[in-house]
Amino acid sequence: MTASAPEAGPAGPDSAPGTAEAPPGTESAPGTDAPHRTESAPGAGTPPGTHDTPRTHTPPGTHDTPRTHTPPGTHDTPRTHATPGPAGALPSPRRIPRLAVLLLITVGTALAALALGRYVVPPNEVLRLLAGQVLPLDRTWTPAEESVVLDVRLPRVLLSLLVGGGLALGGAALQGVFRNPLVSPDVIGVSSGASFGGVLGLLLGLGSAAVVGGAFAFGLVALVTVLLIGRLNSGSPILMIVLGGTVTGAFFTALVSFVKYLADPESQLPSIVFWLLGSLATATYAKALTAAVPVLVGATVVLALRWRLNVLSLGDEDATALGVPPRSTRVLLLTAVALMTAGAVAVAGLVGWVGLVVPHLARLWTGSDHRVQLPAAFLIGGAYLTAIDTLSRTVTAAEMPLGILTAVIGAPFFVFLLARSRNRMWSQ
Repeated sequence: MTASAPEAGPAGPDSAPGTAEAPPGTESAPGTDAPHRTESAPGAGTPPGTHDTPRTHTPPGTHDTPRTHTPPGTHDTPRTHATPGPAGALPSPRRIPRLAVLLLITVGTALAALALGRYVVPPNEVLRLLAGQVLPLDRTWTPAEESVVLDVRLPRVLLSLLVGGGLALGGAALQGVFRNPLVSPDVIGVSSGASFGGVLGLLLGLGSAAVVGGAFAFGLVALVTVLLIGRLNSGSPILMIVLGGTVTGAFFTALVSFVKYLADPESQLPSIVFWLLGSLATATYAKALTAAVPVLVGATVVLALRWRLNVLSLGDEDATALGVPPRSTRVLLLTAVALMTAGAVAVAGLVGWVGLVVPHLARLWTGSDHRVQLPAAFLIGGAYLTAIDTLSRTVTAAEMPLGILTAVIGAPFFVFLLARSRNRMWSQ
């Protein structure tokens, strides 16, 4: 039998000479230089290599301690279990109220746009006037105020909310699809195709309905062209779609330049140039309804698939493993973005920078979770373009085109965002 040193009693006879007794609860870890209080004394008959076995002295029920064998820094890993999957987790509770805040901001911006202008209407009268359309309220507003708010400004505000929200949502969806923060609806060539259809209708003098219909039709033609080019090569589908959009956009831009060359410089060319710069001056309820159909249909599809964008961000192989087909999902999302872009260009002309700047604002406000970011982009885009349109009709006597203001304000602001957030904007 192996003679081991007794565990009880201070400084037992078998204790190693010169070894101080360790207080209870302060035993040294195995493998350290300090002697263990309950280890067998050297030379007491214990076979070599068997005295350094902490399991023989561990109380029953406590020997299963995997933390002593876990590599440093790996035993405390709650993040591997706390981080929800992109497809099944709910949005963070602290981010949900932010959407409510954005909704209030958007509604407040729309009410301010109805009140401000060359003819200022008191905000309380605006609220009473709007409520009086459905409730039996005493008439305290004048006929002039009713005409300005309901006939002039309300269709314009509705149109700015739809156009701004559609362009911003399309830009946010494209940035998620291509995993690139510098992508906007212009990259797939739909804007150029829609602009060609619009200027062709203006050149032929077919009326506003033909302008809207032509812009929408050629926007879809541009989308189909991009998708066909993307199927020519079995390589990277994202790269082929980007190249197809670049080629398609350049082709339709050349056609727009050709139409401007053919247009009469006295009667047709000014209206074509003004339409291409973007404007909501001719907004009507009919145009708002025309834009509402493609924008709301496309927005419904994109918002319904927003969780799949989180899966696509993992890569095609991981997305396929999780049950999300990458190719068909991209085609469906691109089609929805094309619907929104074509509908916006058809009624407002080319309005740049909204689909590029606003998604970054939404990402800074809510983070990179597309389930929250995409609704935020729609709300911010609507409020942003409504504020820009209000400035365009109030700052100067002659109304300034939207494309000029969005570029003048959007370009420096985009540089400011890049300088402020740098890599955090996309990697958050």
